[in-house]
Amino acid sequence: MESMGKKKPRARRSFTPEFKAEIVGLCRQGDRSVGQVAKDFDLTETAVRDWVRQAEVDAGERDGLTSSEREELAALRRENTRLRQDVEILKRATAFFAKETR
Repeated sequence: MESMGKKKPRARRSFTPEFKAEIVGLCRQGDRSVGQVAKDFDLTETAVRDWVRQAEVDAGERDGLTSSEREELAALRRENTRLRQDVEILKRATAFFAKETR
């Protein structure tokens, strides 16, 4: 009886850019609401709204980072993290070898 009223979390799914574009197109047609499109395709309304918002940014209709800018930012952040780790390793190696030569 503990599980009454509690929903199981939905497993994380991934969708192709083509599928997302199709869903965004259906929402933009105006025949159905975002909520109805989400329900028809068993998607969360939040995800569909995010896809529509991102499509508007990519089309220049709304301010924000485009998809390519988001990808570039993520790549730069990963590279920055890796470089910081490299610097930390080099600092430790320098300290080790400085200690060994004394």
